[in-house]
Amino acid sequence: MILRSSSASNAPPGTSVQIHDVLMARIQNGEVDPQERLVDTAVATEFGVSRMPARDALMRLAHEGYLEQTTKGFALPRIDHREILEIFDLRRLLEPRAAALAAQSLSEDAFDQLEAALKNARLAMNDGEREKLFRACEIFRNGWIGAVPNGSLRKAVQRYMTQVQAVRMMTFADPANHPVIVEGNTGLLEAFRGRDAVAAADRILRFVFDGEAAYLAAHAAQETNQSNATRTATAAGKDTTLMGPR
Repeated sequence: MILRSSSASNAPPGTSVQIHDVLMARIQNGEVDPQERLVDTAVATEFGVSRMPARDALMRLAHEGYLEQTTKGFALPRIDHREILEIFDLRRLLEPRAAALAAQSLSEDAFDQLEAALKNARLAMNDGEREKLFRACEIFRNGWIGAVPNGSLRKAVQRYMTQVQAVRMMTFADPANHPVIVEGNTGLLEAFRGRDAVAAADRILRFVFDGEAAYLAAHAAQETNQSNATRTATAAGKDTTLMGPR
Protein backbone atom coordinates (compact mmCIF):
# COMPACT_ATOMS: atom_id res chain seq x y z
CA MET A 1 0.00 0.00 0.00
CA ILE A 2 1.33 3.41 -0.98
CA LEU A 3 0.15 6.46 0.93
CA ARG A 4 0.48 10.07 -0.07
CA SER A 5 1.26 13.14 2.00
CA SER A 6 -0.23 15.76 -0.33
CA SER A 7 -3.27 16.68 1.76
CA ALA A 8 -2.88 19.46 4.30
CA SER A 9 -4.02 19.76 7.91
CA ASN A 10 -3.94 22.60 10.40
CA ALA A 11 -3.33 20.22 13.32
CA PRO A 12 0.17 19.79 14.80
CA PRO A 13 2.20 17.32 12.69
CA GLY A 14 2.45 13.77 13.92
CA THR A 15 -0.72 13.86 16.02
CA SER A 16 -3.76 11.65 15.70
CA VAL A 17 -5.81 14.69 14.67
CA GLN A 18 -3.41 15.60 11.88
CA ILE A 19 -3.34 12.04 10.54
CA HIS A 20 -7.13 11.91 10.69
CA ASP A 21 -7.49 15.21 8.79
CA VAL A 22 -5.05 14.19 6.06
CA LEU A 23 -6.61 10.77 5.53
CA MET A 24 -10.13 12.21 5.54
CA ALA A 25 -9.13 14.75 2.89
CA ARG A 26 -7.74 11.94 0.73
CA ILE A 27 -10.96 9.98 1.06
CA GLN A 28 -13.08 13.01 0.17
CA ASN A 29 -10.83 13.83 -2.77
CA GLY A 30 -11.10 10.31 -4.16
CA GLU A 31 -7.44 9.49 -3.55
CA VAL A 32 -8.14 6.20 -1.73
CA ASP A 33 -8.91 3.26 -4.01
CA PRO A 34 -11.88 1.05 -3.01
CA GLN A 35 -9.54 -1.95 -3.00
CA GLU A 36 -6.89 -0.21 -0.88
CA ARG A 37 -6.29 -1.24 2.71
CA LEU A 38 -5.09 1.34 5.23
CA VAL A 39 -2.95 -0.43 7.83
CA ASP A 40 -1.97 1.33 11.05
CA THR A 41 1.70 0.31 10.84
CA ALA A 42 2.05 1.68 7.30
CA VAL A 43 0.24 4.91 8.24
CA ALA A 44 2.50 5.27 11.28
CA THR A 45 5.59 4.84 9.12
CA GLU A 46 4.45 7.48 6.64
CA PHE A 47 3.77 10.07 9.32
CA GLY A 48 6.77 9.16 11.44
CA VAL A 49 4.77 8.30 14.55
CA SER A 50 4.12 5.29 16.73
CA ARG A 51 1.32 2.90 15.90
CA MET A 52 -1.09 4.29 18.52
CA PRO A 53 -1.88 7.74 17.02
CA ALA A 54 -2.18 6.16 13.58
CA ARG A 55 -4.64 3.58 14.84
CA ASP A 56 -6.59 6.22 16.78
CA ALA A 57 -6.99 8.23 13.57
CA LEU A 58 -8.17 5.18 11.61
CA MET A 59 -10.61 4.16 14.34
CA ARG A 60 -12.04 7.68 14.43
CA LEU A 61 -12.55 7.65 10.65
CA ALA A 62 -14.32 4.29 11.00
CA HIS A 63 -16.55 5.71 13.74
CA GLU A 64 -17.43 8.67 11.49
CA GLY A 65 -18.38 6.36 8.63
CA TYR A 66 -15.49 7.15 6.28
CA LEU A 67 -13.84 3.74 6.74
CA GLU A 68 -14.72 0.27 7.93
CA GLN A 69 -12.47 -2.18 9.71
CA THR A 70 -11.54 -5.44 7.98
CA THR A 71 -9.28 -8.34 8.87
CA LYS A 72 -6.54 -6.75 6.74
CA GLY A 73 -6.81 -3.12 7.83
CA PHE A 74 -9.28 -0.36 7.13
CA ALA A 75 -11.08 0.17 3.81
CA LEU A 76 -13.74 2.35 2.25
CA PRO A 77 -17.24 1.23 3.28
CA ARG A 78 -18.94 -1.36 1.13
CA ILE A 79 -22.41 -0.25 0.13
CA ASP A 80 -25.21 -2.16 -1.55
CA HIS A 81 -27.80 -1.12 -4.11
CA ARG A 82 -30.41 -0.19 -1.50
CA GLU A 83 -28.00 2.02 0.42
CA ILE A 84 -26.99 3.85 -2.75
CA LEU A 85 -30.63 4.63 -3.56
CA GLU A 86 -31.08 5.91 -0.01
CA ILE A 87 -28.08 8.20 -0.49
CA PHE A 88 -29.71 9.64 -3.62
CA ASP A 89 -32.79 10.43 -1.51
CA LEU A 90 -30.56 12.13 1.04
CA ARG A 91 -28.76 14.12 -1.64
CA ARG A 92 -32.06 15.43 -2.99
CA LEU A 93 -32.87 16.72 0.47
CA LEU A 94 -29.51 18.29 1.35
CA GLU A 95 -27.68 19.38 -1.77
CA PRO A 96 -30.19 21.92 -3.16
CA ARG A 97 -29.96 23.91 0.07
CA ALA A 98 -26.18 23.53 0.12
CA ALA A 99 -25.89 24.77 -3.46
CA ALA A 100 -28.18 27.72 -2.73
CA LEU A 101 -25.97 28.79 0.18
CA ALA A 102 -22.79 28.30 -1.86
CA ALA A 103 -24.18 30.56 -4.61
CA GLN A 104 -24.29 33.39 -2.11
CA SER A 105 -20.95 32.65 -0.45
CA LEU A 106 -18.41 31.69 -3.12
CA SER A 107 -15.41 34.02 -3.31
CA GLU A 108 -13.75 35.20 -6.52
CA ASP A 109 -10.84 32.87 -5.83
CA ALA A 110 -13.27 30.00 -5.46
CA PHE A 111 -14.92 30.93 -8.75
CA ASP A 112 -11.53 30.88 -10.46
CA GLN A 113 -10.84 27.41 -9.08
CA LEU A 114 -14.23 26.11 -10.19
CA GLU A 115 -13.77 27.53 -13.68
CA ALA A 116 -10.30 25.98 -13.94
CA ALA A 117 -11.65 22.60 -12.82
CA LEU A 118 -14.51 22.81 -15.31
CA LYS A 119 -12.12 23.76 -18.12
CA ASN A 120 -9.92 20.78 -17.27
CA ALA A 121 -12.97 18.52 -17.18
CA ARG A 122 -14.06 19.61 -20.63
CA LEU A 123 -10.57 19.14 -22.06
CA ALA A 124 -10.31 15.69 -20.47
CA MET A 125 -13.70 14.71 -21.88
CA ASN A 126 -12.75 15.83 -25.38
CA ASP A 127 -9.46 13.92 -25.14
CA GLY A 128 -11.10 10.79 -23.77
CA GLU A 129 -9.06 11.00 -20.53
CA ARG A 130 -11.49 9.41 -18.08
CA GLU A 131 -9.24 9.55 -15.01
CA LYS A 132 -8.47 13.25 -15.55
CA LEU A 133 -12.16 13.95 -16.07
CA PHE A 134 -13.02 12.13 -12.86
CA ARG A 135 -10.44 14.10 -10.91
CA ALA A 136 -11.48 17.47 -12.38
CA CYS A 137 -15.13 16.81 -11.50
CA GLU A 138 -14.14 15.87 -7.96
CA ILE A 139 -12.20 19.12 -7.58
CA PHE A 140 -15.24 21.02 -8.85
CA ARG A 141 -17.58 19.27 -6.42
CA ASN A 142 -15.25 19.62 -3.44
CA GLY A 143 -14.74 23.28 -4.33
CA TRP A 144 -18.36 24.38 -4.14
CA ILE A 145 -19.18 22.14 -1.17
CA GLY A 146 -16.24 23.64 0.69
CA ALA A 147 -17.83 27.08 0.23
CA VAL A 148 -21.08 26.15 1.99
CA PRO A 149 -21.11 28.48 5.04
CA ASN A 150 -23.34 26.24 7.16
CA GLY A 151 -20.75 23.99 8.75
CA SER A 152 -23.20 21.31 9.89
CA LEU A 153 -24.77 21.08 6.45
CA ARG A 154 -21.36 20.99 4.78
CA LYS A 155 -20.21 18.14 7.00
CA ALA A 156 -23.44 16.24 6.40
CA VAL A 157 -22.89 16.41 2.63
CA GLN A 158 -19.23 15.43 3.00
CA ARG A 159 -20.21 12.49 5.18
CA TYR A 160 -21.54 10.48 2.22
CA MET A 161 -18.71 11.46 -0.12
CA THR A 162 -17.43 7.88 -0.30
CA GLN A 163 -20.83 6.66 -1.49
CA VAL A 164 -20.85 9.35 -4.16
CA GLN A 165 -17.40 8.15 -5.24
CA ALA A 166 -18.63 4.58 -5.57
CA VAL A 167 -21.50 5.67 -7.82
CA ARG A 168 -19.27 7.90 -9.91
CA MET A 169 -16.80 5.10 -10.56
CA MET A 170 -19.66 3.07 -12.03
CA THR A 171 -21.19 5.85 -14.11
CA PHE A 172 -17.89 7.23 -15.39
CA ALA A 173 -17.23 3.89 -17.10
CA ASP A 174 -19.77 4.86 -19.78
CA PRO A 175 -18.50 7.74 -21.98
CA ALA A 176 -22.11 8.61 -22.80
CA ASN A 177 -22.44 10.00 -19.26
CA HIS A 178 -19.46 12.35 -19.57
CA PRO A 179 -21.24 15.19 -21.44
CA VAL A 180 -24.15 15.00 -18.98
CA ILE A 181 -21.74 15.44 -16.06
CA VAL A 182 -19.80 18.30 -17.64
CA GLU A 183 -22.90 20.16 -18.79
CA GLY A 184 -24.47 19.68 -15.38
CA ASN A 185 -21.46 21.29 -13.74
CA THR A 186 -21.49 24.05 -16.37
CA GLY A 187 -25.10 24.93 -15.53
CA LEU A 188 -24.32 24.86 -11.83
CA LEU A 189 -21.39 27.23 -12.28
CA GLU A 190 -23.58 29.63 -14.28
CA ALA A 191 -26.05 29.71 -11.40
CA PHE A 192 -23.22 30.30 -8.94
CA ARG A 193 -21.82 33.12 -11.06
CA GLY A 194 -25.23 34.76 -11.14
CA ARG A 195 -25.51 34.46 -7.35
CA ASP A 196 -28.85 32.80 -8.10
CA ALA A 197 -29.67 30.57 -5.13
CA VAL A 198 -32.91 29.27 -6.67
CA ALA A 199 -31.24 28.34 -9.96
CA ALA A 200 -28.33 26.68 -8.13
CA ALA A 201 -30.74 24.56 -6.06
CA ASP A 202 -32.66 23.59 -9.19
CA ARG A 203 -29.48 22.74 -11.13
CA ILE A 204 -28.07 20.46 -8.45
CA LEU A 205 -31.44 18.75 -7.98
CA ARG A 206 -31.62 17.93 -11.69
CA PHE A 207 -27.97 16.86 -11.56
CA VAL A 208 -28.75 14.38 -8.76
CA PHE A 209 -31.72 12.97 -10.72
CA ASP A 210 -29.50 12.56 -13.80
CA GLY A 211 -26.87 10.87 -11.64
CA GLU A 212 -29.42 8.42 -10.26
CA ALA A 213 -30.65 7.55 -13.77
CA ALA A 214 -27.06 6.93 -14.89
CA TYR A 215 -26.39 4.78 -11.83
CA LEU A 216 -29.53 2.68 -12.38
CA ALA A 217 -28.51 2.07 -15.99
CA ALA A 218 -25.00 1.06 -14.93
CA HIS A 219 -26.38 -1.19 -12.19
CA ALA A 220 -28.76 -2.90 -14.61
CA ALA A 221 -25.91 -3.49 -17.08
CA GLN A 222 -23.75 -4.91 -14.30
CA GLU A 223 -26.53 -7.26 -13.20
CA THR A 224 -27.04 -8.43 -16.80
CA ASN A 225 -23.32 -9.08 -17.27
CA GLN A 226 -23.12 -11.06 -14.04
CA SER A 227 -26.17 -13.10 -14.99
CA ASN A 228 -24.73 -13.87 -18.42
CA ALA A 229 -21.40 -14.87 -16.91
CA THR A 230 -23.15 -17.24 -14.49
CA ARG A 231 -25.14 -18.87 -17.29
CA THR A 232 -21.99 -19.27 -19.39
CA ALA A 233 -20.11 -20.86 -16.50
CA THR A 234 -23.03 -23.19 -15.78
CA ALA A 235 -23.28 -24.24 -19.41
CA ALA A 236 -19.53 -24.88 -19.58
CA GLY A 237 -19.77 -27.05 -16.45
CA LYS A 238 -22.59 -29.13 -17.99
CA ASP A 239 -20.60 -29.63 -21.20
CA THR A 240 -17.62 -30.89 -19.22
CA THR A 241 -19.85 -33.31 -17.27
CA LEU A 242 -21.42 -34.70 -20.46
CA MET A 243 -18.02 -35.26 -22.07
CA GLY A 244 -16.79 -37.14 -19.03
CA PRO A 245 -13.16 -38.05 -18.32
CA ARG A 246 -10.81 -38.67 -21.19
